[in-house]
Amino acid sequence: MEASIVEIMNRGMKCLTEHMGVVEAERFISVIIRERFDYTKWQREYFDTKAPEEISKEACEFEKEYPYIGEAVRL
Repeated sequence: MEASIVEIMNRGMKCLTEHMGVVEAERFISVIIRERFDYTKWQREYFDTKAPEEISKEACEFEKEYPYIGEAVRL
């Protein structure tokens, strides 16, 4: 079943505020709106400069620092 826009927004805000705090989450959103941020373009530019091994290493380091402790979300 597809999540509604309201559900997606609620989950996104919850994630942002839990990991960044309310103030930083609001700043993040304001930057996205003000800069007309294109996440897909940024992601392509960011990952195109990295070797697969470097991405894997960074992912492993992130997992060690922030282990997943919640329930999986099925999309």
